[in-house]
Amino acid sequence: MNELVPVAPAAPVSPLRQRLIDDMNMRHFSRETQRNYIRDVGRFATFLGRPPDTATGEDLRRFQIEQREGGMPVPTMNSIVAALRFFFTHTLDRPDLARRLVRMKQIRKLPVVLSRDEVARLLGATTCLKHQAALSVAYSAGLRVGEVSMLKVRDVDSERMLLRVERGKGGQYRNAMLPADLLTLLRHWWKLGCEQGVMHRDGWLFPGQHALKPISTKQIHRVVAEAAQAAGIAKRVSPHTLRHSFATHLLEDGVDIRVIQALLGHAKLENTAFYTKVATRTVRAVTSPLDKLGMFMPSEAAPPG
Repeated sequence: MNELVPVAPAAPVSPLRQRLIDDMNMRHFSRETQRNYIRDVGRFATFLGRPPDTATGEDLRRFQIEQREGGMPVPTMNSIVAALRFFFTHTLDRPDLARRLVRMKQIRKLPVVLSRDEVARLLGATTCLKHQAALSVAYSAGLRVGEVSMLKVRDVDSERMLLRVERGKGGQYRNAMLPADLLTLLRHWWKLGCEQGVMHRDGWLFPGQHALKPISTKQIHRVVAEAAQAAGIAKRVSPHTLRHSFATHLLEDGVDIRVIQALLGHAKLENTAFYTKVATRTVRAVTSPLDKLGMFMPSEAAPPG
């Protein structure tokens, strides 16, 4: 009976929207970024009540004022600014309008970072080898959750001890580190995955429920949350926490900050330098000028503590 029910044709894509999509494809934007940009430009068009290519500087001003007065979170407002700036600069060739958009100042909170012991407990609390391997990649190579999800078997370069990240943020390509212990773990996962019939040389490194699709970022989030709970970790943990922990632990070990910047794929050094605020071992290693004065030497009679 289903084949007799007429299927409604898909709504045609407007030329303006197709042009935006083409511009994003040309710059290798990820599917998630494209989805967000289309949504945000559509949000502005809804506010405007007419095609967004007819907007004026005053329209943009009113739009941002309404967002702020409506209590929209600053990160969301800034994401919309990024989408509209791209749209007006590249799709419409109207950089004069893009300059009218104001990026809101955001107070950046210190990231949650796990201790090395907590990371070990988290990885040990996973329920299967695939999940343990995926979270180990996130921590040992400092990858974003989307980068872990989109890894393919061929991205593991055991000769050069590198992971090729081909679908990084903004469509950027980079090499990430492949520690020896991680390679051993991935080989165990490869062997088990082949026995289960879900691993293929041209396939995903971490297949989803269907072997032809990668594990979803939503599932990785769920795996991290469940493992943290099982490990008795009270901190609010996400896959990005493992990336934060990777950067912080490298910094505490004395790795040059520019090397960490390259490993993380940060465009700006200031984003990497932010981890100095949570590198507690680095702070503890510094001798205070007060201690060098020697004025308050502990008494021999003082109790230990």
